[in-house]
Amino acid sequence: MTPRWDDLTEGQGPSPRELGPLTRTDFVRYQGASGDMNPIHHDEPFARAAGYPAPLAVGMFQAGALATWAADWLGPENVRKTRVRWKEQCWPGDVLHFSAKVVKKYESDTGERRVDLELSAVRAGGGVAVQAWATFVVPR
Repeated sequence: MTPRWDDLTEGQGPSPRELGPLTRTDFVRYQGASGDMNPIHHDEPFARAAGYPAPLAVGMFQAGALATWAADWLGPENVRKTRVRWKEQCWPGDVLHFSAKVVKKYESDTGERRVDLELSAVRAGGGVAVQAWATFVVPR
């Protein structure tokens, strides 16, 4: 159930989520859905020739999973804006830990009640893979 305006406070967020371990199959399935068939994301010899230890995830795969998790919490129909910064590459075997918190709760110029979130996807044993920000309308 989507939280209501009075139920949200700054610093609050959804229950954390874990994704992974990521697999080459995850990468290929995302590539097929997105149409981005760059071999660096699925072809081991190609990725190694480019200087990588293995095929790397398409950045939008982890960004999309993070955004979907936030939308599952506050409702996809309530998304008003998103922004993403890719910080580290993701590899087969990585496990991502998603977290988010409300950083601002306010009424917009149009009268909508909104919350701004900071989100992150952190690689287990690594650093931040994706940092993101999102604005959602929150029902009264």
